This record gives sequence, structure tokens and C-alpha cells, in this order.
Amino acid sequence: MLGIVAAVLFFVSFLINAADLSTNDTFSSTNVMLLGLTALALHVAGIGTGWARRR
Repeated sequence: MLGIVAAVLFFVSFLINAADLSTNDTFSSTNVMLLGLTALALHVAGIGTGWARRR
């Protein structure tokens, strides 16, 4: 699940950067990319990978 969130955040970051949109400091392409990297790191760490119970 967090892998998909990371992909969406990377795509939004790409669109902001490619369209050269002027956004405020909160939604700059770098900050959105860092949120995507955080979601990807959590996904790789095993957090948010699914709803399966552990045995």
C-alpha cells in the first residue's frame, strides 16, 4: 500500500517539477519527493505492506 502511495507522490513531484509550477514552500517538488521516499522506506521496512496477520 505504501509503495503505491510513494509512486503517486513521485508522480506528483514530477508533474510539479516538469510543469514548473510555482507552489508555496510546503508543496514544492522536493518536499513531495521526500514524502515519497519516506513512504517507500516504510514500505521496504515492511510497514503497510498488507493486512495479513502474523503467526
